[in-house]
Amino acid sequence: MSDERDVLLAVGTQKGLFLGRGSGRGTWVFGGPHFQMNAIYSVGIDRRGGRTRLLVGADSSHWGPSVWWSDDLGASWQESSKPAVRFPERTGASLERVWQLQPAGEEAPGVVYAGTEPAALFRSTDGGESFALVDALWDHPQREHWGAGYGGQGMHTVLTDPRDPDVLTVAVSSGGVYRSTDGGDSWEPSNTGIQATFLPDRFPEFGQCVHKIARDAADPDRMYLQNHGGVYRSDDAGRTWKSISGDLPADFGFGVAAHPHAAGTAYLFPLDADYARLPVDRRCRVFRTTDAGETWQPLDTGLPPENHYGVVLRDALCTDDADPAGVYFGNRNGEVYGSADDGGSWSLLTAHLPDVLCVRAATLAPRRAV
Repeated sequence: MSDERDVLLAVGTQKGLFLGRGSGRGTWVFGGPHFQMNAIYSVGIDRRGGRTRLLVGADSSHWGPSVWWSDDLGASWQESSKPAVRFPERTGASLERVWQLQPAGEEAPGVVYAGTEPAALFRSTDGGESFALVDALWDHPQREHWGAGYGGQGMHTVLTDPRDPDVLTVAVSSGGVYRSTDGGDSWEPSNTGIQATFLPDRFPEFGQCVHKIARDAADPDRMYLQNHGGVYRSDDAGRTWKSISGDLPADFGFGVAAHPHAAGTAYLFPLDADYARLPVDRRCRVFRTTDAGETWQPLDTGLPPENHYGVVLRDALCTDDADPAGVYFGNRNGEVYGSADDGGSWSLLTAHLPDVLCVRAATLAPRRAV
């Protein structure tokens, strides 16, 4: 990433949204908070159609959850006059939280998916201004048997296949991975090879506590999965999974992110598997693989070397779309770190924020030379 590259960094926290602008190197400027006293669990950046739309899932303890959008990089925000995400009366359910806002690919203009708590999938065709429940997944006979992770029963991952907009992959904590090949009209569990170490049957058809999934940008059939105990790879678009946690210091964690261009490259932030749920050896380290998980290397140049307690949550690790890639993470200490060289070196971008819940990044137009 050159110094002239303009990067937008959206940081959702327990008490509002902070927006940063920087080059990937040097000085960053952060503004906010937007949506004060709202927990921001989800941010989507939609760059289709020649515009940049920010989508935010804001959760107010007073007003409840809502979806907002901005088409001017956060200078102003809009909210639908009616709740954008609302469960039909027949379900008997009410929205607790929007865990994920995921624009579909270029081949599906206007389509945005929302993953919620209770675990459900909603679809928008107007850029995220209104959503409709995907009935087939809600009515799936296994749904009533899904459990709930420590943080609740959330649909936190929604992936669309760049080759076919009708192929969808979602993940639920704790229901596991589900796939659709017909645009959401039918769904099948897709957890072959993933363990549920907390259940008597360690390899059930569903019920795994999947924490996050990322798709390899260079090979759409390849995916990386961070489980509640276990790191996995799929080479067949999520149909089956194999363990790739071999030389990691721990196989527990929340987030996983894929490199935007390089095949076989992904990032994790491992945590102790015991109930401390703290960085392994109390060191702040991102681990990277460049061979699809066969080996992992720690990346810590510029990061705190010891006595570090910052936990990185499932949506607080991400990459931008630059080359070389920017890699970013935020933690529950309120710190945000960034790398402008594929993770090779890091710097502290901002600190003393509320708990960081999610981080999203995108490159905008290059800045003019001065």
